[in-house]
Amino acid sequence: MSLMFLFGLIGLLVGGLRGLIMGAALGYVIGLVARTVVGGQLASVQGQFLESTFAVMGALCKADGVVSRDEIAIAESMFARLNLSAEQRRSAMAAFSRGKAPDFDLDGEVRKFGAVAGRYRPLLMMFLQIQCAVVAADGTVHSAEHQMLVRIARLLGLSDTDVDQLEALLRTGRPAASPQRSIEDAYAALGVNASATDAQIKQAYRRLMSQNHPDKLAGKGLPESMRQMAEERTREISTAYAVIKEARGFT
Repeated sequence: MSLMFLFGLIGLLVGGLRGLIMGAALGYVIGLVARTVVGGQLASVQGQFLESTFAVMGALCKADGVVSRDEIAIAESMFARLNLSAEQRRSAMAAFSRGKAPDFDLDGEVRKFGAVAGRYRPLLMMFLQIQCAVVAADGTVHSAEHQMLVRIARLLGLSDTDVDQLEALLRTGRPAASPQRSIEDAYAALGVNASATDAQIKQAYRRLMSQNHPDKLAGKGLPESMRQMAEERTREISTAYAVIKEARGFT
């Protein structure tokens, strides 16, 4: 029921035809203000998402003490993957440079994003996965990088296990050292263990696919430019599920 209809009905009951008109007008104005506030909040989350993503990315790339040319190239390739406009690229590069600075307040930046994102877990996990994807782009997540990812996760109210899950999720799309490692990564990627029943695995898969649907994430503040990353995440979840299905032989 719309606010316009609701307030109009109340006005009709209280003040007749005149009350209907006044109530409907009041409902329309309240609804308009509410939509403006929600739209403004969404834009605020999207803006902070982009700003914090690249600032934290700069800090992560410097986790081992120096930002290499390869890491800069990885960051720039991320600009291309996200289809950023020229203005967005300039802002992203400025944020990346800010994150590299010796006095960068990593904890404050992460907390700022967490506060704006409203502690919506799938959105926080998407933010963390982008950081994981950047540090893993060279094929290896170094110890200092992993520790910083754990630090970021804890600041967002996530756990060490969440970091392990995301790192395993990224590995499922790459050649594994062995079939056994591939299966272990697949279980970790879905957040279950090898002792889980088929029903529990199916439930975990459906839950992750639902939580990470690009439209749901967009509705909570994921910038449209990052939709491709969300779609990649769902494909990685499907790949992990397919590995487990093949190993167990269920449909």
